[in-house]
Amino acid sequence: MEWNWNCTLFVILKRRLPKQMNCFRLVFPLLALALPVLSQSAEIRIENPKPVPFVGPLLRPFHLERRVISPANLTNTLRLESLVRAGNLYLSVRDVIALTLENNLDIAIQRYGPYMAREVLRRADGGGLLRSDINTDIIAGPQSVSTAGVSSSGSGLATGAGVGGTAGFVIGYGPNPPNLDPSISAQVLFGHYTTPETNVTALGTTALTQQLRQLFFQYSQQFVTGTSLSVSFSSSRSDYNSPYFLLNPSTSGTIDLSVNQPLLQGFGRAVNNRNIRVAKNNMKVMDLTVKQQVITTISAVLNLYWDLVSFNEDLRIKKQGLELAQQLFEDNQAQVRLGTLPPIEVTRAAAEVSARKEDLLISETNLAQQETVLKNALSRNGVESVWLDAVHIVPLDRFEVPATDGLKPTTELIDEALQNRPEIAQTKINLESSKINVQGTKNNLLPSLSAFADVNNQGLTGTANPNYPGAPPSQFFVGGYGNMLGQEFRRDFPNYSAGFSFSIPLRNRQAQADYAMDQLTIRRSQLQLQRLINQIRVDVRNALIGLQQARARFETAVATRVLAEQSLKAEQDKFKYGATGTDVTTVIQAQKDLVNDQTLEAQAMANYTHARISFDQAVGRTLEINHVSMEEAVSGHVARESMLPASLPGEKK
Repeated sequence: MEWNWNCTLFVILKRRLPKQMNCFRLVFPLLALALPVLSQSAEIRIENPKPVPFVGPLLRPFHLERRVISPANLTNTLRLESLVRAGNLYLSVRDVIALTLENNLDIAIQRYGPYMAREVLRRADGGGLLRSDINTDIIAGPQSVSTAGVSSSGSGLATGAGVGGTAGFVIGYGPNPPNLDPSISAQVLFGHYTTPETNVTALGTTALTQQLRQLFFQYSQQFVTGTSLSVSFSSSRSDYNSPYFLLNPSTSGTIDLSVNQPLLQGFGRAVNNRNIRVAKNNMKVMDLTVKQQVITTISAVLNLYWDLVSFNEDLRIKKQGLELAQQLFEDNQAQVRLGTLPPIEVTRAAAEVSARKEDLLISETNLAQQETVLKNALSRNGVESVWLDAVHIVPLDRFEVPATDGLKPTTELIDEALQNRPEIAQTKINLESSKINVQGTKNNLLPSLSAFADVNNQGLTGTANPNYPGAPPSQFFVGGYGNMLGQEFRRDFPNYSAGFSFSIPLRNRQAQADYAMDQLTIRRSQLQLQRLINQIRVDVRNALIGLQQARARFETAVATRVLAEQSLKAEQDKFKYGATGTDVTTVIQAQKDLVNDQTLEAQAMANYTHARISFDQAVGRTLEINHVSMEEAVSGHVARESMLPASLPGEKK
């Protein structure tokens, strides 16, 4: 939590220091960005137990790793507040991308995916089944405020790995894999047992008592080949109150080695390690899912930003239209006072002023709503922060339409998209995982045939019973615990067994259905891959057509706006000098036409920018064009600094 404390400290200092201390306000961004990148707590860190001296290497395969997971980070990075000046949040495209990578919750949610996939792989390495709860849908991203003709945030591109916007992880089927983690079990038993006896002659007592101590220890291990092995040691010490036991007390023991090997069903590495291979593929899919989420979110936030630029431009146009209408109203009032214009023209001009005020109010509302949407996309706690809710966003970038787009031929663009789009790689990896799974379900069609072997060594020792009525026991069995162990390790009393176990289901319909289902799944995945390839080709062509049309519409809008300016000036001059056929209605209409044409030009510039973003996304260039590093996206911290210009628009000096 070191990062959160640092962030809170700087925020408190910046808010509470007097405004006169401008030196701190100048140095604050540098101090904020100078904090070490590693001061931010990792999402997951692994702590291993301290090694035990001497026996540490022996215990390493059995120790437990502790997963310490940090709380979810709900604090914004310092970059966000460092960009605030005098109640304004100054944003460039560069900073919008950096803030998106650091604070956007859609990306932060997906950032947990690789960690979860890594733990699933760790589970599979131990022989566990794959988990399906790491699937996460690709979040479409924020949408702009709805206005006619503006904003095309939705790209309409193909999403997901052919399964509707999700990562489409493959889950294992077929025979359960062996448990690849060794296990140790031990049991110690102390007992006292009393049994009433009717035959006193046989046992020499009417109540036989037994003092019992048993020890059992076992090590078991399964291997990826399907082999299972267990080694066990057991000993039992009995002490009876009867004189008719040759050795009393006596200790018996057994060392047992048992091996079992499937020969058909469950045999082989390809069958038993398939979950491990699928889990590794799912890790790749999750990395691509994070990449796809980054592309989707950055494209959506860039659309928000350029829509905000468009709304600011629309606000400027509406203010200019109001100024023109106000100027015409005042000029008409002056002419009415001079008697050169009828009073009705003042009423018409006043109505136009009222209409322009309404347009200005709508534009201001759209701008305020768009700022709220963008703030929410660039912060972890949204507008819950009072200071963030109060500031106004001032975009530093302006629309720029290059002279040419410098586009490659369509075939080259399609090849580039097929190489760069993460959806293609996801679908291919999942198809490979499905083929791996078939090995398991196909193996389930085989009958069960296993070979087994068991080696058992026994020992017996004890103390000669002086009350035994017969001959004394052999000195071979008289002794302590070591005598019994010596018998076992010398294999004085060996036992051997080996054999085969065979079983076959008569119909095996479940396995047959699973195998057929996996075959059908592969065929369907192949068709989904082809469908995705076809859709990407369509995406590229449509994005290319959309970009070309957006440029043509922009050029047309510029030419129309120039003609509208010329027409308004001509109508104003004719009205000013009292030319025949020109009245206030004509001038008002010319003003309306100019405002509408200026608005259409601003919308055309915004639509061109949206078309460019969609084109980059369709071709798979979003990260490259915007200089986004996946290492920074995964870590949630962008190393590059924010550089505000010396002179900021709207800042009071």
